[in-house]
Amino acid sequence: MKRTQLFLVLLGTLLLGFQPASAQGSAPLALVMTMDGPITPAMFQYLERSLQTAEQRGAEVLILQLNTPGGDSQTMYNIAEAIRASHVPVIVYVSPRGGMAGSAGVVITLSAHVAAMAPETAIGAASPVGAQGEDLEQTIKEKLSEIVKASIRSWSERRGPEAIKIAEETIDSAKAVSAREALAVGLVDFIATDLDDLLRQIDGFPVETIDGSRTLHTAGAVTDLIPMRFIEQLLQVLINPNISFLLLTIGVQALFIELSSPGGWVAGFIGVVCLALAAYGLGVLPVNWFGGVFLIIAFILFIVDIKAPTHGALTATGIASFIIGALVLFNSPGTPQFQRVSLPLVIGTGIVTGLMFAVIVGFALRALRIPVRTGQESFSGRTGIARTAIAPQGQVQLGSELWSAELFEGETPIEKGERVQVVNVEGLRLLVHKVK
Repeated sequence: MKRTQLFLVLLGTLLLGFQPASAQGSAPLALVMTMDGPITPAMFQYLERSLQTAEQRGAEVLILQLNTPGGDSQTMYNIAEAIRASHVPVIVYVSPRGGMAGSAGVVITLSAHVAAMAPETAIGAASPVGAQGEDLEQTIKEKLSEIVKASIRSWSERRGPEAIKIAEETIDSAKAVSAREALAVGLVDFIATDLDDLLRQIDGFPVETIDGSRTLHTAGAVTDLIPMRFIEQLLQVLINPNISFLLLTIGVQALFIELSSPGGWVAGFIGVVCLALAAYGLGVLPVNWFGGVFLIIAFILFIVDIKAPTHGALTATGIASFIIGALVLFNSPGTPQFQRVSLPLVIGTGIVTGLMFAVIVGFALRALRIPVRTGQESFSGRTGIARTAIAPQGQVQLGSELWSAELFEGETPIEKGERVQVVNVEGLRLLVHKVK
């Protein structure tokens, strides 16, 4: 009986001990993700994974910290559609201070269930541009603008006519407003200094999700960060125009090295990997492929200069073609500043590439000036080791070969182990003298 009572006491103690943990686990969960940089397909993959994680973990909200100058319009639509279809309320929070929701960021912010901004941030300048960053023809621009405005109006009905008007002006005339101006007209719902302030303000705020109306409960919420995975970070880095440019240059040079001296595999492997990574970035960036023609011409000129007696003239022309090609490829008129390649980087890389090929040309010309020596002529001047005493005859070793040797006329005897130099060859016998 006593044992039964003791067991019940221990069981009750254990159950009571689990109660605080259960109460702790009832705190709402707010998951946080960060989009910092241009809007790219990697960002969309990151958002999809975050939305799935939020649903699986039963999060109260998913907070998307946004700081972007804009990006790919198709990816923008994909992100907006994913947000609108989410079962978990998505709060877009434009941060940190000094950040912005530019161009595509406007649409993403207004597609959220709750829109908030940090102080000293900005939103706007959402005029549509072409795939290459260029200004669109009037009719096409009007069609795209109307589609974007229709989407924004449907998402912003609760915000009022003044907010819708400002949102449309960000598209029609590239208007941009500060956080305070956006809050004043109802374009955004809150201005929050940090995540804690944001969670405090949105507690009790009503939202409309795909599942219907609900009220947010974020008081005392536990925040947990969803970081980008390595592959997502890598894909985001690859859309940096400077990185894509360097990978393209290294890839072509590595393949040239492999083709000029076949037999190895390291250079060829590096070249293929670099070109594959560059291809992803070039597929996302707004590039003008006409610039690729100048890059191809540049490498052709570098290669031809190795074989043609132009003394570097073609290499100099190739450097100019290389620089022009890179600028046309990445920096065509209308390309957004954040998607342009660095001019000093292009010039520096062009000069280094040209100098590298100039060195190759120098070695090639030097090799052409050396007289061709084959057979016995190639032995003259070589040095070896005396394997026996030579007085006047003996044996010497040249490299891995053992030869009969004889003292050159007038030379003193050579002891075993001393270094000798070949003066001439008579039949199968070397004429040598001691190395002074």
